[in-house]
Amino acid sequence: MEKPILIVSSKRDGEAIEVVREGFAKKLGRQLDFEIIEDEKITGGFIAIIDGTVYDNSFSSRLHEMSRLISAADDGAQTNSSFATVGSVLKHRISSVESGSTVYKYGVVESFADNIAQISGLANCHYGELLDFDGGAIGLTLDLRLDGVGAAILDGAVSTASVVHPTGRVAEICVGAELLGRVIDPLGRPLDGRGMRGIKYRPIEAPAPSITQRAPVNAPLETGILTIDSMIPIGRGQRELIIGDRQTGKTSIAVSTIINQTNKGVYCVYCAIGQKASTVSSVARALERAGALKNTVVVAAFSSSTAAMQYIAPYAACAVAEEFMYSGRDVVIVYDDLSKHAVAYRSMSLLLRRPSGREAYPGDVFYLHSRLLERAAHLANDLGGGSITALPIVETMAGDISAYIPTNVISITDGQIYLESELFNSGQRPAVNVGLSVSRVGRAAQHKAMRAVSGSMRLNVAQYRDMAVFAQFGADIDSATEAMLRSGERLMELLKQPADVIFTLADQVAILQAFSGGVFDIFERGDISAARGRLLAYLRENADRLMRNIDSTGGLSENDKLDLARHFKRFAEGEGGESGGGAK
Repeated sequence: MEKPILIVSSKRDGEAIEVVREGFAKKLGRQLDFEIIEDEKITGGFIAIIDGTVYDNSFSSRLHEMSRLISAADDGAQTNSSFATVGSVLKHRISSVESGSTVYKYGVVESFADNIAQISGLANCHYGELLDFDGGAIGLTLDLRLDGVGAAILDGAVSTASVVHPTGRVAEICVGAELLGRVIDPLGRPLDGRGMRGIKYRPIEAPAPSITQRAPVNAPLETGILTIDSMIPIGRGQRELIIGDRQTGKTSIAVSTIINQTNKGVYCVYCAIGQKASTVSSVARALERAGALKNTVVVAAFSSSTAAMQYIAPYAACAVAEEFMYSGRDVVIVYDDLSKHAVAYRSMSLLLRRPSGREAYPGDVFYLHSRLLERAAHLANDLGGGSITALPIVETMAGDISAYIPTNVISITDGQIYLESELFNSGQRPAVNVGLSVSRVGRAAQHKAMRAVSGSMRLNVAQYRDMAVFAQFGADIDSATEAMLRSGERLMELLKQPADVIFTLADQVAILQAFSGGVFDIFERGDISAARGRLLAYLRENADRLMRNIDSTGGLSENDKLDLARHFKRFAEGEGGESGGGAK
């Protein structure tokens, strides 16, 4: 047992020291032989350290607490309507400072390296509890031992022999509609240079909704991307993985999906994990230019942030989304990306001396992502009917989707959108490999109009790709195969979509219906994209009521098909007269 320590502002006040000694003898039922230390910084009073417990009755501690409360007075005046003036807030807060000792357990930093601190003491500390270090650093308990704890540093600098005490709180983040349009870090601190008012807080870790609390995933989440909405539909409450090599357009798909939710009553959360600050800034600017940032919260842990900050980032972002979901709103959350998240967790685990498994990842790396993605759900109506649609992103190496982390996340999610480097480099963008992409929710999460016009698309694309490989060898092909190749070429051109172009449901239905009706057969392959734009402009000008009806109802009646066919015929007659020839 360590010798008790008594820290006083002056050793000359022997009478006061004796009073403290007698007080602790009466409190603890035994006499204590204190080691007396003089420290003028405590201003007055005393600090006693006995058997791993700190009794802080110093003037400096109470002054610090009073200063903290006063600094929060302005926020209190804004948020607490029971006080009429800032002065009344100050009086209330100052009076709330207790005059007694502050009692807490403490530990001592034994070693510190690579933002991991090994701490002795803190026998009653909990897993995931926040720790307060001397000097203002914040740590997160991730390893519990009989003689101490291991903690990852979230923010600040730590030195050996620093005193640590638990806060009794788990990591939490501010939540609420006030965050919309903001860029924050995983601790809720603003990164956009604007102030933050006092708002509601929520723990970053929370249990996923149970089966009985969930409703079927049957409402479509429109991405505005023709390839995805027609062949790989995503439902509200689904978990759809976006996977592919570096620089294949994964983030572009996620950003386009967020932009497409503008003015649709869907909130969005974009979580950047281990990204460069410039990359996150460019995403935020793109959302702002499109008018989508006002409905979006950006949670960013940069590549320069500690591994612990990158580790808690997706959980913090999910907590922000959950606040919206449990209030009855639909939310889209993007995790960009979980590969870097797994690497950050591996770094911390190895530094904490945990046993490593495959590719040096710890054995619980599957649970790392499963407990995150299981929080995405469509809630039952009696719980508000809100939803979280998760779009995790995973980066592969050389297209290896059977690697450890991609395999784990694929097994957790409800489908994947696989982006292929070969398609991307050939100009087919978005570079979605339809054969390896799937949505396990399927057409249950698709508008009736889209189901009516996209039934055979996957088969057509797959047949074209297989036959195009065969035709490369110069083999003789019959006329039917040649016609199928020409049709497939035009379909692939129609599926090309620039990152800044978003198609409404009516646009997509019209494009696919026109393709089925042979409208694009009169155009050469290189003119398909321009012809598509002219067709949509023609329909918006001459069939605006029909297009708005498809967008609002999501249906396509037989009369609607006949109306579209008449407009297609007029468009083709005008285009045929201008182009003066058939396809080549």
